[in-house]
Amino acid sequence: MNLKPLISISLASLALLAQAAPRSSKANVLDIKESITDSEIVFPESFETDTQKLLESWYLKNYTATDDKYRSADVKTTDDQIRRRLAQLPTVIEMPFNSIVRAYIDRYTQRGRAQVAATLGLANYYMPVFEQALEEQGLPLELKYLPVVESALNPNAVSRHGATGLWQFMLATGKGLGMEVNSLVDERRDPYVSSRKAAKYLKDLYSSYGDWSLAIAAYNCGPGAVNKAIRRAGEGKHDFWSIYKYLSPETRGYVPAFIAANYVMNHYRDHGINPVLPTKPLITDTVGISDRVHFNQISAVLDIPVEELRLLNPQFRADLIPGSPEKTYMLILPSQQVHAYIVSEDQIKAHEAEKYARRETVEPGDMPTGPTMTATELMASDPTIDFISPADNVPAEEVLSAPAKRTVSSSSATTHKVGAGETLASIASRYGVTPAEIKSWNNLRRNSVRVGQQLRVAAPGSVRQQTSVPASQPAQAAQQSKPSRQQSAPATAPSKNSKKNKKQTQKKPTEHSIKSGENLTVIANKYGVSVEEIKKANGMKDDNLRAGNSIKIPVKNSGVSKKSKQSGKSKGSSSRKKGKKKRR
Repeated sequence: MNLKPLISISLASLALLAQAAPRSSKANVLDIKESITDSEIVFPESFETDTQKLLESWYLKNYTATDDKYRSADVKTTDDQIRRRLAQLPTVIEMPFNSIVRAYIDRYTQRGRAQVAATLGLANYYMPVFEQALEEQGLPLELKYLPVVESALNPNAVSRHGATGLWQFMLATGKGLGMEVNSLVDERRDPYVSSRKAAKYLKDLYSSYGDWSLAIAAYNCGPGAVNKAIRRAGEGKHDFWSIYKYLSPETRGYVPAFIAANYVMNHYRDHGINPVLPTKPLITDTVGISDRVHFNQISAVLDIPVEELRLLNPQFRADLIPGSPEKTYMLILPSQQVHAYIVSEDQIKAHEAEKYARRETVEPGDMPTGPTMTATELMASDPTIDFISPADNVPAEEVLSAPAKRTVSSSSATTHKVGAGETLASIASRYGVTPAEIKSWNNLRRNSVRVGQQLRVAAPGSVRQQTSVPASQPAQAAQQSKPSRQQSAPATAPSKNSKKNKKQTQKKPTEHSIKSGENLTVIANKYGVSVEEIKKANGMKDDNLRAGNSIKIPVKNSGVSKKSKQSGKSKGSSSRKKGKKKRR
Protein backbone atom coordinates (compact mmCIF):
# COMPACT_ATOMS: atom_id res chain seq x y z
CA MET A 1 0.00 0.00 0.00
CA ASN A 2 1.37 3.34 -1.05
CA LEU A 3 1.09 5.78 1.93
CA LYS A 4 2.94 8.64 0.26
CA PRO A 5 -0.17 10.49 -1.03
CA LEU A 6 -1.88 10.20 2.38
CA ILE A 7 1.20 11.54 4.17
CA SER A 8 1.35 14.45 1.74
CA ILE A 9 -2.31 15.29 2.36
CA SER A 10 -1.84 15.11 6.14
CA LEU A 11 1.21 17.37 6.06
CA ALA A 12 -0.65 19.89 3.91
CA SER A 13 -3.59 19.87 6.31
CA LEU A 14 -1.33 20.42 9.31
CA ALA A 15 0.33 23.34 7.57
CA LEU A 16 -3.01 24.93 6.87
CA LEU A 17 -4.09 24.42 10.48
CA ALA A 18 -0.83 25.87 11.75
CA GLN A 19 -1.34 28.98 9.63
CA ALA A 20 -5.02 29.31 10.53
CA ALA A 21 -4.62 28.88 14.29
CA PRO A 22 -2.61 32.08 15.00
CA ARG A 23 -4.88 34.10 12.74
CA SER A 24 -7.96 32.78 14.52
CA SER A 25 -6.54 33.60 17.95
CA LYS A 26 -5.44 37.06 16.85
CA ALA A 27 -8.81 37.76 15.24
CA ASN A 28 -10.66 36.88 18.44
CA VAL A 29 -8.66 39.45 20.41
CA LEU A 30 -9.15 42.22 17.84
CA ASP A 31 -12.77 41.46 17.07
CA ILE A 32 -13.89 42.02 20.67
CA LYS A 33 -14.56 45.67 19.71
CA GLU A 34 -17.08 44.56 17.11
CA SER A 35 -18.49 41.41 18.70
CA ILE A 36 -19.08 42.75 22.22
CA THR A 37 -22.70 42.94 23.37
CA ASP A 38 -24.54 44.33 26.40
CA SER A 39 -28.16 43.67 27.32
CA GLU A 40 -28.27 46.32 30.07
CA ILE A 41 -27.23 49.59 28.42
CA VAL A 42 -27.39 52.71 30.62
CA PHE A 43 -27.67 56.00 28.73
CA PRO A 44 -25.88 59.12 30.09
CA GLU A 45 -27.93 61.81 31.86
CA SER A 46 -27.49 64.15 28.88
CA PHE A 47 -29.75 61.84 26.85
CA GLU A 48 -32.62 62.77 29.17
CA THR A 49 -32.24 66.52 28.60
CA ASP A 50 -35.44 68.55 28.54
CA THR A 51 -35.22 69.15 24.80
CA GLN A 52 -38.22 71.49 24.63
CA LYS A 53 -36.61 73.71 27.24
CA LEU A 54 -33.37 73.55 25.26
CA LEU A 55 -35.15 74.64 22.06
CA GLU A 56 -36.73 77.57 23.93
CA SER A 57 -33.42 78.82 25.34
CA TRP A 58 -32.59 82.47 24.74
CA TYR A 59 -29.82 81.78 22.22
CA LEU A 60 -31.85 79.39 20.05
CA LYS A 61 -34.88 81.72 20.09
CA ASN A 62 -32.93 84.87 19.19
CA TYR A 63 -30.01 83.72 17.05
CA THR A 64 -31.37 80.68 15.20
CA ALA A 65 -34.32 79.36 13.25
CA THR A 66 -35.72 75.85 13.70
CA ASP A 67 -36.55 73.57 10.79
CA ASP A 68 -39.23 71.10 11.93
CA LYS A 69 -38.05 68.45 9.47
CA TYR A 70 -36.29 66.70 12.37
CA ARG A 71 -39.78 65.60 13.45
CA SER A 72 -39.90 63.14 10.54
CA ALA A 73 -38.98 59.48 11.03
CA ASP A 74 -35.42 58.19 10.99
CA VAL A 75 -34.01 57.01 7.67
CA LYS A 76 -33.47 53.27 7.65
CA THR A 77 -29.72 52.58 7.83
CA THR A 78 -27.87 49.26 7.79
CA ASP A 79 -25.00 48.25 10.07
CA ASP A 80 -22.65 48.15 7.09
CA GLN A 81 -23.48 51.75 6.17
CA ILE A 82 -22.79 52.97 9.70
CA ARG A 83 -19.60 50.89 9.95
CA ARG A 84 -18.34 52.38 6.69
CA ARG A 85 -19.20 55.96 7.71
CA LEU A 86 -17.42 55.57 11.08
CA ALA A 87 -14.33 54.19 9.34
CA GLN A 88 -14.26 57.22 7.03
CA LEU A 89 -14.40 59.84 9.79
CA PRO A 90 -11.18 61.91 9.81
CA THR A 91 -10.27 61.04 13.40
CA VAL A 92 -7.15 60.00 15.29
CA ILE A 93 -9.23 58.28 17.97
CA GLU A 94 -10.49 54.83 16.96
CA MET A 95 -14.22 54.67 16.16
CA PRO A 96 -15.16 50.95 16.07
CA PHE A 97 -18.68 49.72 15.40
CA ASN A 98 -20.63 47.17 17.43
CA SER A 99 -24.15 46.58 18.71
CA ILE A 100 -23.59 48.86 21.71
CA VAL A 101 -22.47 51.77 19.52
CA ARG A 102 -25.48 51.10 17.27
CA ALA A 103 -27.83 51.37 20.25
CA TYR A 104 -26.46 54.82 21.10
CA ILE A 105 -26.65 55.98 17.47
CA ASP A 106 -30.28 54.84 17.33
CA ARG A 107 -31.01 56.74 20.54
CA TYR A 108 -29.72 59.95 18.94
CA THR A 109 -31.32 59.48 15.52
CA GLN A 110 -34.71 58.20 16.68
CA ARG A 111 -35.90 59.42 20.09
CA GLY A 112 -33.31 62.19 20.29
CA ARG A 113 -33.85 63.88 16.92
CA ALA A 114 -35.02 67.20 18.42
CA GLN A 115 -32.09 67.15 20.85
CA VAL A 116 -29.64 66.64 17.97
CA ALA A 117 -31.19 69.56 16.07
CA ALA A 118 -30.86 71.84 19.11
CA THR A 119 -27.32 70.65 19.83
CA LEU A 120 -26.28 71.37 16.25
CA GLY A 121 -27.61 74.92 16.68
CA LEU A 122 -25.67 75.45 19.93
CA ALA A 123 -22.58 73.95 18.30
CA ASN A 124 -22.33 77.03 16.07
CA TYR A 125 -21.33 79.02 19.16
CA TYR A 126 -19.54 76.47 21.36
CA MET A 127 -17.54 74.31 18.92
CA PRO A 128 -15.03 77.05 17.98
CA VAL A 129 -14.36 77.53 21.71
CA PHE A 130 -13.68 73.81 22.18
CA GLU A 131 -11.53 73.55 19.06
CA GLN A 132 -9.32 76.44 20.16
CA ALA A 133 -8.70 74.87 23.58
CA LEU A 134 -7.89 71.46 22.04
CA GLU A 135 -5.58 73.01 19.44
CA GLU A 136 -3.61 74.79 22.18
CA GLN A 137 -2.84 71.39 23.77
CA GLY A 138 -2.29 69.58 20.45
CA LEU A 139 -5.19 67.17 21.05
CA PRO A 140 -7.46 65.43 18.50
CA LEU A 141 -10.29 67.76 17.50
CA GLU A 142 -12.89 65.00 17.68
CA LEU A 143 -12.74 65.44 21.47
CA LYS A 144 -14.88 68.55 20.95
CA TYR A 145 -17.92 66.23 20.95
CA LEU A 146 -17.33 65.10 24.55
CA PRO A 147 -19.50 67.97 25.93
CA VAL A 148 -22.34 66.73 23.70
CA VAL A 149 -22.35 63.54 25.76
CA GLU A 150 -21.53 65.27 29.04
CA SER A 151 -24.03 68.15 29.06
CA ALA A 152 -25.87 68.38 25.71
CA LEU A 153 -24.01 71.74 25.38
CA ASN A 154 -25.75 73.28 28.39
CA PRO A 155 -23.23 75.36 30.44
CA ASN A 156 -25.58 75.32 33.45
CA ALA A 157 -26.12 71.55 33.45
CA VAL A 158 -25.73 69.91 36.87
CA SER A 159 -25.76 66.12 37.23
CA ARG A 160 -27.32 64.27 40.14
CA HIS A 161 -23.77 63.78 41.47
CA GLY A 162 -22.99 67.51 41.32
CA ALA A 163 -20.89 67.56 38.13
CA THR A 164 -21.38 70.99 36.56
CA GLY A 165 -20.89 72.85 33.31
CA LEU A 166 -20.30 71.96 29.68
CA TRP A 167 -17.51 69.53 30.62
CA GLN A 168 -19.22 68.29 33.81
CA PHE A 169 -16.45 68.82 36.36
CA MET A 170 -16.99 67.63 39.91
CA LEU A 171 -16.34 70.26 42.59
CA ALA A 172 -13.12 68.64 43.86
CA THR A 173 -11.80 68.09 40.32
CA GLY A 174 -12.59 71.67 39.31
CA LYS A 175 -10.85 73.16 42.34
CA GLY A 176 -7.95 70.75 41.89
CA LEU A 177 -7.49 72.13 38.37
CA GLY A 178 -7.43 75.69 39.73
CA MET A 179 -10.99 76.77 38.90
CA GLU A 180 -12.74 79.29 41.13
CA VAL A 181 -15.98 77.98 42.62
CA ASN A 182 -17.96 79.96 45.20
CA SER A 183 -21.42 81.46 45.68
CA LEU A 184 -20.85 84.21 43.08
CA VAL A 185 -18.49 82.61 40.54
CA ASP A 186 -18.33 79.07 39.18
CA GLU A 187 -15.68 78.72 36.48
CA ARG A 188 -16.89 75.20 35.72
CA ARG A 189 -19.71 76.98 33.86
CA ASP A 190 -17.34 79.30 31.97
CA PRO A 191 -17.07 77.95 28.38
CA TYR A 192 -13.54 79.29 27.87
CA VAL A 193 -11.99 78.48 31.25
CA SER A 194 -13.58 75.02 31.53
CA SER A 195 -12.57 74.12 27.96
CA ARG A 196 -8.92 75.01 28.62
CA LYS A 197 -8.93 73.01 31.87
CA ALA A 198 -10.63 70.04 30.21
CA ALA A 199 -8.08 69.96 27.39
CA LYS A 200 -5.20 70.03 29.90
CA TYR A 201 -6.83 67.26 31.96
CA LEU A 202 -7.41 65.06 28.89
CA LYS A 203 -3.80 65.53 27.83
CA ASP A 204 -2.59 64.38 31.27
CA LEU A 205 -4.87 61.33 31.14
CA TYR A 206 -3.60 60.32 27.71
CA SER A 207 -0.01 60.66 28.94
CA SER A 208 -0.87 58.20 31.72
CA TYR A 209 -2.60 55.53 29.62
CA GLY A 210 -1.27 55.98 26.07
CA ASP A 211 -4.73 55.03 24.77
CA TRP A 212 -7.52 57.47 24.00
CA SER A 213 -10.37 55.08 24.84
CA LEU A 214 -8.95 54.58 28.35
CA ALA A 215 -8.26 58.32 28.74
CA ILE A 216 -11.87 59.14 27.78
CA ALA A 217 -13.21 56.51 30.19
CA ALA A 218 -11.00 57.91 32.97
CA TYR A 219 -12.32 61.40 32.24
CA ASN A 220 -15.80 60.11 33.00
CA CYS A 221 -15.27 57.89 36.06
CA GLY A 222 -11.81 58.90 37.27
CA PRO A 223 -8.41 57.19 36.89
CA GLY A 224 -8.98 55.14 40.04
CA ALA A 225 -11.94 53.25 38.58
CA VAL A 226 -10.13 52.61 35.29
CA ASN A 227 -6.99 51.36 37.07
CA LYS A 228 -9.10 49.01 39.16
CA ALA A 229 -10.79 47.64 36.01
CA ILE A 230 -7.40 47.10 34.35
CA ARG A 231 -6.14 45.14 37.39
CA ARG A 232 -9.26 42.95 37.37
CA ALA A 233 -8.90 42.29 33.62
CA GLY A 234 -5.43 40.77 34.17
CA GLU A 235 -2.06 41.33 32.59
CA GLY A 236 -1.68 42.40 28.99
CA LYS A 237 -2.25 45.43 26.80
CA HIS A 238 -5.70 46.83 27.43
CA ASP A 239 -8.10 49.31 25.93
CA PHE A 240 -11.64 50.35 26.87
CA TRP A 241 -13.27 47.32 25.23
CA SER A 242 -11.08 44.73 26.98
CA ILE A 243 -12.00 46.14 30.43
CA TYR A 244 -15.62 46.90 29.47
CA LYS A 245 -17.29 44.35 31.75
CA TYR A 246 -15.20 45.48 34.74
CA LEU A 247 -16.45 49.09 34.59
CA SER A 248 -19.61 50.50 36.17
CA PRO A 249 -22.76 50.48 33.97
CA GLU A 250 -22.68 54.30 33.66
CA THR A 251 -19.06 54.34 32.43
CA ARG A 252 -19.56 51.43 30.05
CA GLY A 253 -21.77 53.59 27.87
CA TYR A 254 -19.48 56.62 27.85
CA VAL A 255 -17.10 55.68 25.01
CA PRO A 256 -19.92 54.22 22.84
CA ALA A 257 -21.89 57.44 23.40
CA PHE A 258 -18.82 59.48 22.39
CA ILE A 259 -18.50 57.45 19.17
CA ALA A 260 -22.23 57.90 18.51
CA ALA A 261 -21.94 61.67 19.07
CA ASN A 262 -19.10 61.88 16.53
CA TYR A 263 -21.20 59.91 14.06
CA VAL A 264 -24.45 61.85 14.43
CA MET A 265 -22.78 65.29 14.46
CA ASN A 266 -21.23 64.44 11.08
CA HIS A 267 -23.98 62.32 9.48
CA TYR A 268 -27.19 63.90 10.79
CA ARG A 269 -28.38 64.69 7.26
CA ASP A 270 -28.15 60.99 6.34
CA HIS A 271 -30.84 60.44 8.97
CA GLY A 272 -33.12 63.29 7.85
CA ILE A 273 -32.27 65.62 10.75
CA ASN A 274 -32.13 69.32 9.92
CA PRO A 275 -30.14 71.44 12.37
CA VAL A 276 -31.25 74.63 14.05
CA LEU A 277 -29.69 77.18 11.71
CA PRO A 278 -28.10 80.49 12.73
CA THR A 279 -29.97 83.60 11.60
CA LYS A 280 -27.24 86.03 12.61
CA PRO A 281 -23.67 85.61 13.85
CA LEU A 282 -22.86 85.83 17.55
CA ILE A 283 -19.36 87.30 17.59
CA THR A 284 -18.01 88.04 21.05
CA ASP A 285 -15.10 89.76 22.74
CA THR A 286 -14.02 90.28 26.34
CA VAL A 287 -13.43 93.24 28.63
CA GLY A 288 -11.73 93.17 32.03
CA ILE A 289 -13.93 94.17 35.02
CA SER A 290 -12.18 95.28 38.21
CA ASP A 291 -15.27 96.71 39.94
CA ARG A 292 -18.42 95.25 41.42
CA VAL A 293 -21.02 95.47 38.63
CA HIS A 294 -24.50 93.95 38.33
CA PHE A 295 -25.94 92.63 35.06
CA ASN A 296 -28.95 94.95 35.50
CA GLN A 297 -26.65 97.98 35.41
CA ILE A 298 -25.01 96.81 32.18
CA SER A 299 -28.37 95.92 30.66
CA ALA A 300 -29.93 99.31 31.48
CA VAL A 301 -27.09 101.44 30.10
CA LEU A 302 -26.03 99.37 27.07
CA ASP A 303 -29.54 98.07 26.25
CA ILE A 304 -28.40 94.43 26.31
CA PRO A 305 -30.98 91.87 27.53
CA VAL A 306 -29.99 90.32 30.85
CA GLU A 307 -30.72 86.91 29.29
CA GLU A 308 -27.97 87.53 26.73
CA LEU A 309 -25.49 88.49 29.45
CA ARG A 310 -26.37 85.28 31.30
CA LEU A 311 -25.93 83.22 28.13
CA LEU A 312 -22.47 84.65 27.45
CA ASN A 313 -21.36 84.67 31.11
CA PRO A 314 -22.89 81.64 32.87
CA GLN A 315 -20.00 81.60 35.36
CA PHE A 316 -21.53 84.54 37.29
CA ARG A 317 -24.12 82.71 39.37
CA ALA A 318 -25.95 85.73 40.85
CA ASP A 319 -25.89 88.14 37.86
CA LEU A 320 -23.06 89.94 39.70
CA ILE A 321 -19.43 90.44 38.67
CA PRO A 322 -17.46 90.68 41.94
CA GLY A 323 -14.52 92.57 40.46
CA SER A 324 -11.98 94.36 42.65
CA PRO A 325 -8.56 95.98 42.27
CA GLU A 326 -7.05 92.67 43.41
CA LYS A 327 -9.14 90.47 41.09
CA THR A 328 -10.17 91.24 37.51
CA TYR A 329 -12.89 89.18 35.83
CA MET A 330 -13.41 88.87 32.10
CA LEU A 331 -16.88 89.83 30.89
CA ILE A 332 -17.95 88.40 27.53
CA LEU A 333 -20.03 90.75 25.38
CA PRO A 334 -21.13 90.93 21.74
CA SER A 335 -18.08 92.37 20.00
CA GLN A 336 -19.89 95.57 18.95
CA GLN A 337 -20.74 96.27 22.61
CA VAL A 338 -17.22 96.02 24.05
CA HIS A 339 -16.23 99.53 23.01
CA ALA A 340 -19.59 100.83 24.26
CA TYR A 341 -18.88 99.33 27.68
CA ILE A 342 -15.43 100.92 27.88
CA VAL A 343 -16.83 104.33 26.95
CA SER A 344 -19.81 104.03 29.32
CA GLU A 345 -18.07 102.28 32.22
CA ASP A 346 -18.50 105.17 34.68
CA GLN A 347 -22.15 105.55 33.74
CA ILE A 348 -22.73 101.81 34.21
CA LYS A 349 -21.16 101.79 37.67
CA ALA A 350 -23.13 104.87 38.70
CA HIS A 351 -26.50 103.52 37.50
CA GLU A 352 -28.55 102.88 40.67
CA ALA A 353 -25.27 102.37 42.49
CA GLU A 354 -26.88 102.58 45.93
CA LYS A 355 -29.11 99.63 45.04
CA TYR A 356 -26.20 97.31 44.26
CA ALA A 357 -23.62 98.65 46.72
CA ARG A 358 -22.25 96.24 49.30
CA ARG A 359 -22.26 97.52 52.88
CA GLU A 360 -18.85 97.30 54.52
CA THR A 361 -20.02 98.56 57.91
CA VAL A 362 -23.50 98.34 59.44
CA GLU A 363 -24.93 100.09 62.47
CA PRO A 364 -27.81 98.54 64.45
CA GLY A 365 -31.12 99.76 63.07
CA ASP A 366 -29.83 100.39 59.50
CA MET A 367 -32.31 99.45 56.80
CA PRO A 368 -30.84 97.21 54.07
CA THR A 369 -30.72 98.28 50.45
CA GLY A 370 -30.28 95.96 47.54
CA PRO A 371 -31.29 95.17 43.99
CA THR A 372 -34.95 94.81 43.15
CA MET A 373 -35.48 91.11 42.52
CA THR A 374 -38.32 89.54 40.60
CA ALA A 375 -40.34 86.71 42.06
CA THR A 376 -38.57 84.30 39.71
CA GLU A 377 -35.12 85.47 40.82
CA LEU A 378 -36.13 85.33 44.48
CA MET A 379 -37.44 81.79 44.10
CA ALA A 380 -34.14 80.75 42.49
CA SER A 381 -32.11 82.27 45.32
CA ASP A 382 -34.23 80.83 48.15
CA PRO A 383 -35.53 77.26 47.71
CA THR A 384 -37.88 77.65 50.70
CA ILE A 385 -40.04 80.11 48.73
CA ASP A 386 -42.72 78.33 46.73
CA PHE A 387 -44.26 80.38 43.92
CA ILE A 388 -46.95 78.62 41.97
CA SER A 389 -45.77 80.06 38.63
CA PRO A 390 -42.33 81.64 38.02
CA ALA A 391 -43.75 82.96 34.72
CA ASP A 392 -45.53 85.69 36.69
CA ASN A 393 -42.42 87.86 36.84
CA VAL A 394 -43.78 90.42 39.32
CA PRO A 395 -41.43 92.35 41.61
CA ALA A 396 -40.45 90.33 44.65
CA GLU A 397 -41.24 93.15 47.08
CA GLU A 398 -44.80 93.18 45.71
CA VAL A 399 -45.10 89.47 46.40
CA LEU A 400 -43.49 89.34 49.83
CA SER A 401 -43.84 92.76 51.43
CA ALA A 402 -46.58 93.51 53.95
CA PRO A 403 -49.54 95.53 52.60
CA ALA A 404 -49.14 99.29 52.94
CA LYS A 405 -51.96 99.66 55.48
CA ARG A 406 -54.66 98.73 52.95
CA THR A 407 -57.65 97.23 54.75
CA VAL A 408 -60.95 95.70 53.72
CA SER A 409 -64.14 95.25 55.73
CA SER A 410 -66.05 91.98 55.88
CA SER A 411 -69.15 93.58 54.39
CA SER A 412 -67.34 94.77 51.26
CA ALA A 413 -65.22 91.64 50.62
CA THR A 414 -65.96 89.06 47.96
CA THR A 415 -65.05 85.38 47.84
CA HIS A 416 -62.96 84.15 44.93
CA LYS A 417 -62.73 80.47 44.06
CA VAL A 418 -59.34 79.61 42.56
CA GLY A 419 -59.66 78.20 39.07
CA ALA A 420 -57.29 76.04 37.02
CA GLY A 421 -54.15 77.90 35.96
CA GLU A 422 -54.71 80.82 38.32
CA THR A 423 -51.92 82.09 40.57
CA LEU A 424 -51.80 84.49 43.48
CA ALA A 425 -50.36 87.15 41.16
CA SER A 426 -53.02 86.71 38.46
CA ILE A 427 -55.86 86.86 41.03
CA ALA A 428 -54.37 90.01 42.55
CA SER A 429 -54.09 91.60 39.09
CA ARG A 430 -57.73 90.76 38.39
CA TYR A 431 -58.97 92.56 41.51
CA GLY A 432 -56.49 95.44 41.37
CA VAL A 433 -54.71 94.50 44.62
CA THR A 434 -51.33 93.01 45.45
CA PRO A 435 -50.53 89.34 46.21
CA ALA A 436 -49.26 90.41 49.63
CA GLU A 437 -52.69 91.89 50.48
CA ILE A 438 -54.50 88.69 49.52
CA LYS A 439 -52.06 86.78 51.72
CA SER A 440 -52.75 89.14 54.60
CA TRP A 441 -56.55 88.98 54.25
CA ASN A 442 -56.48 85.15 54.15
CA ASN A 443 -53.63 84.52 56.64
CA LEU A 444 -51.60 82.72 53.95
CA ARG A 445 -48.01 81.85 54.78
CA ARG A 446 -47.00 80.69 51.31
CA ASN A 447 -47.44 82.13 47.83
CA SER A 448 -49.06 79.04 46.33
CA VAL A 449 -52.79 78.51 45.86
CA ARG A 450 -54.71 75.39 44.91
CA VAL A 451 -57.62 74.85 42.54
CA GLY A 452 -60.94 75.22 44.37
CA GLN A 453 -59.49 77.22 47.26
CA GLN A 454 -61.77 79.99 48.59
CA LEU A 455 -60.03 83.35 48.98
CA ARG A 456 -61.38 86.48 50.66
CA VAL A 457 -60.66 89.36 48.28
CA ALA A 458 -61.66 93.03 48.32
CA ALA A 459 -64.52 93.88 46.03
CA PRO A 460 -63.76 96.63 43.49
CA GLY A 461 -63.61 100.03 45.19
CA SER A 462 -63.74 98.63 48.73
CA VAL A 463 -60.02 98.78 49.59
CA ARG A 464 -59.22 101.67 51.89
CA GLN A 465 -55.74 103.17 51.70
CA GLN A 466 -54.57 104.47 55.08
CA THR A 467 -51.92 107.09 54.41
CA SER A 468 -50.14 109.38 56.78
CA VAL A 469 -50.21 113.12 56.14
CA PRO A 470 -46.87 114.96 56.38
CA ALA A 471 -46.99 117.78 58.93
CA SER A 472 -45.61 120.24 56.40
CA GLN A 473 -48.46 119.68 53.91
CA PRO A 474 -51.73 119.32 55.88
CA ALA A 475 -53.78 121.62 53.68
CA GLN A 476 -52.61 120.03 50.44
CA ALA A 477 -53.23 116.50 51.73
CA ALA A 478 -56.66 117.44 53.03
CA GLN A 479 -57.58 119.01 49.68
CA GLN A 480 -56.45 115.83 47.83
CA SER A 481 -58.33 113.51 50.17
CA LYS A 482 -61.59 115.57 50.03
CA PRO A 483 -63.93 114.34 47.29
CA SER A 484 -65.13 116.84 44.72
CA ARG A 485 -68.82 117.56 44.08
CA GLN A 486 -68.66 115.60 40.89
CA GLN A 487 -67.18 112.62 42.70
CA SER A 488 -69.72 112.70 45.52
CA ALA A 489 -72.74 112.98 43.24
CA PRO A 490 -74.79 109.79 43.18
CA ALA A 491 -74.37 107.79 40.02
CA THR A 492 -77.48 107.40 37.88
CA ALA A 493 -78.41 104.19 36.16
CA PRO A 494 -77.40 104.21 32.50
CA SER A 495 -80.16 104.11 29.93
CA LYS A 496 -80.40 101.52 27.14
CA ASN A 497 -79.24 104.08 24.60
CA SER A 498 -76.18 104.96 26.68
CA LYS A 499 -75.27 101.29 26.93
CA LYS A 500 -75.60 100.98 23.17
CA ASN A 501 -73.44 104.06 22.58
CA LYS A 502 -70.86 102.73 25.03
CA LYS A 503 -70.51 99.52 23.01
CA GLN A 504 -70.20 101.50 19.78
CA THR A 505 -67.46 103.76 21.17
CA GLN A 506 -65.52 100.96 22.84
CA LYS A 507 -61.86 101.05 21.84
CA LYS A 508 -60.24 98.38 19.71
CA PRO A 509 -57.39 96.28 21.17
CA THR A 510 -53.99 97.99 21.25
CA GLU A 511 -51.05 96.54 19.32
CA HIS A 512 -47.85 96.08 21.36
CA SER A 513 -44.46 95.33 19.77
CA ILE A 514 -42.54 92.89 21.97
CA LYS A 515 -39.09 94.07 23.06
CA SER A 516 -36.17 91.90 24.15
CA GLY A 517 -36.48 90.84 27.78
CA GLU A 518 -40.24 91.49 28.03
CA ASN A 519 -42.62 88.82 29.29
CA LEU A 520 -46.38 88.63 29.61
CA THR A 521 -46.46 89.90 33.18
CA VAL A 522 -44.39 92.99 32.37
CA ILE A 523 -46.65 93.81 29.41
CA ALA A 524 -49.83 93.12 31.41
CA ASN A 525 -48.73 95.45 34.20
CA LYS A 526 -47.86 98.14 31.67
CA TYR A 527 -51.37 98.20 30.20
CA GLY A 528 -53.29 97.40 33.40
CA VAL A 529 -54.68 94.07 32.22
CA SER A 530 -54.13 90.47 33.31
CA VAL A 531 -51.89 87.86 31.69
CA GLU A 532 -54.89 85.62 31.03
CA GLU A 533 -56.70 88.44 29.20
CA ILE A 534 -53.71 88.96 26.87
CA LYS A 535 -53.43 85.22 26.23
CA LYS A 536 -57.15 84.98 25.49
CA ALA A 537 -57.08 87.97 23.13
CA ASN A 538 -54.23 86.40 21.14
CA GLY A 539 -55.28 82.75 21.35
CA MET A 540 -52.05 81.87 23.17
CA LYS A 541 -51.64 78.44 24.77
CA ASP A 542 -48.38 79.25 26.60
CA ASP A 543 -46.42 82.25 27.89
CA ASN A 544 -43.68 82.23 25.23
CA LEU A 545 -42.99 85.51 23.44
CA ARG A 546 -40.62 86.39 20.61
CA ALA A 547 -38.94 89.77 20.37
CA GLY A 548 -40.11 91.78 17.34
CA ASN A 549 -43.56 90.19 17.13
CA SER A 550 -46.75 92.13 17.94
CA ILE A 551 -49.59 91.11 20.24
CA LYS A 552 -53.04 92.54 20.91
CA ILE A 553 -53.67 94.23 24.25
CA PRO A 554 -57.36 93.97 25.21
CA VAL A 555 -59.17 97.09 26.40
CA LYS A 556 -61.33 96.86 29.53
CA ASN A 557 -65.08 97.02 28.77
CA SER A 558 -65.70 99.32 31.72
CA GLY A 559 -65.64 103.01 30.87
CA VAL A 560 -64.55 103.87 34.41
CA SER A 561 -61.05 103.01 35.61
CA LYS A 562 -60.40 101.10 38.84
CA LYS A 563 -58.85 104.18 40.30
CA SER A 564 -61.95 106.29 39.67
CA LYS A 565 -64.13 103.49 41.05
CA GLN A 566 -62.19 103.52 44.30
CA SER A 567 -62.15 107.27 44.74
CA GLY A 568 -65.30 108.41 42.92
CA LYS A 569 -67.95 107.29 45.39
CA SER A 570 -68.86 109.23 48.47
CA LYS A 571 -70.14 107.70 51.69
CA GLY A 572 -73.71 108.55 50.73
CA SER A 573 -73.64 106.96 47.31
CA SER A 574 -71.78 103.93 48.67
CA SER A 575 -74.43 103.31 51.32
CA ARG A 576 -77.31 103.66 48.83
CA LYS A 577 -75.74 101.22 46.38
CA LYS A 578 -74.30 98.79 48.88
CA GLY A 579 -76.88 96.13 48.18
CA LYS A 580 -76.63 96.51 44.41
CA LYS A 581 -72.86 96.19 44.12
CA LYS A 582 -71.90 93.81 41.35
CA ARG A 583 -69.35 91.14 42.19
CA ARG A 584 -66.49 90.25 39.90
